[in-house]
Amino acid sequence: MHRGGIIKFFLILAAISLLMDWYVYHGLRTLLAGWSNNRNKQLVLWAYWVINVGVLMVFVAGLGSFTTARGMTPFHEWVLSIFLTFLATKIVFVLVLFLGDVYRLFIGLLNTIKHTPLQNGQSISSRRRFISEVAVLLAAIPFTSFFYAMLRGKYDYRVHRHTLFFDDLPEAFDGFTITQLSDIHSGSFDNTAAVRKGVDLAQAQKSDLFVFTGDLVNNVAWEIEPYLNHFSSLKAPYGQFSILGNHDYGDYIQWNSQQEKEANLQKLKEHHKTLGYRLLLDENIELNKGGEKIVLIGVQNWGRGFIQIGDLDKALSNVDPHSFKVLLSHDPTHWEEKVRYHPTQIHLTLSGHTHGAQFGVEAAGLRWSPVQYRYLDWAGLANENNRYLYVNRGFGFLAFSGRLGIWPEITVITLKRKIA
Repeated sequence: MHRGGIIKFFLILAAISLLMDWYVYHGLRTLLAGWSNNRNKQLVLWAYWVINVGVLMVFVAGLGSFTTARGMTPFHEWVLSIFLTFLATKIVFVLVLFLGDVYRLFIGLLNTIKHTPLQNGQSISSRRRFISEVAVLLAAIPFTSFFYAMLRGKYDYRVHRHTLFFDDLPEAFDGFTITQLSDIHSGSFDNTAAVRKGVDLAQAQKSDLFVFTGDLVNNVAWEIEPYLNHFSSLKAPYGQFSILGNHDYGDYIQWNSQQEKEANLQKLKEHHKTLGYRLLLDENIELNKGGEKIVLIGVQNWGRGFIQIGDLDKALSNVDPHSFKVLLSHDPTHWEEKVRYHPTQIHLTLSGHTHGAQFGVEAAGLRWSPVQYRYLDWAGLANENNRYLYVNRGFGFLAFSGRLGIWPEITVITLKRKIA
């Protein structure tokens, strides 16, 4: 979506939010009707307008900054997140009030048709007040949940462990471990100490290999600079390897020139080197252990509806078709459309990109996220014809400064040889 389209979309959301404020205001008046102290009642109602209109004004005023050359800063993301929190809360409140109004309208029409005497005013008022109380209670759920997501959830790192079995895994690599991070999005961080804890947790896994599968920044190379010392502490005996994600190319902000954009990408590549990451750009490298090898392959971004410059065939050049192969590819749609059908078998593909929408449910056997309506494989493990895909839920966050239900992830995969 281009800059003008983004601003227009958010302006429409702002207008909808303001319309809902009118409905919510009348619901609050009904709720507070029983208060004897009129001054306190007016204070609450005025406070509602001041807070909501204030958030709306700051949000609208900041729209132009969302798509500048800097992109969204943590401040902009907080403004957007608070606006979305209020919007979701109002949607629930308004929905309950609306259903109550529809019910009362239906009963009123039914009574008119049946010539049934209408209820007295006190009974109707009590019922309206009860519906407003229910609306407040239900609206408190998204309100408190979203604030938890912003204050705690986005740094609530979880380790996901998976053991994968293969018939043709070289015996020397039986038990070989890989730690994967993806989608750091360093331009969104607002708590350095929390980030440090996540990095330490990843290093504590003591895996044989560390890989990073793209989106080191939101838009520009300097975003990672405050965290170079943090992420450079990630070390593994068989090395640290990385690829680029769609956000790393700087396509989502305005540049003064093509040369400036290209210089930014070159600077980002240098930062990978400073971090100690071997950046794989449509290429492969052999990992040797005990006289045997596996091949690690890395491609540039290839995604359905996104940048498609990754060249898998180039990355596979000079690779023995019978070797055991691990591919780093940022967008899981690359696996869906290309990798799983490729004539050369790639045993394991590691991706990220989706963030699991940073919102959803993964509990008690239930897995749901709105991102599933766009991506077939949006988080966790997929397998087709013994070709595995693992989609990391992301280490960082973007736009919405929070995570709820889909927590930031550190992946640890153990490769095992099947016993015949």
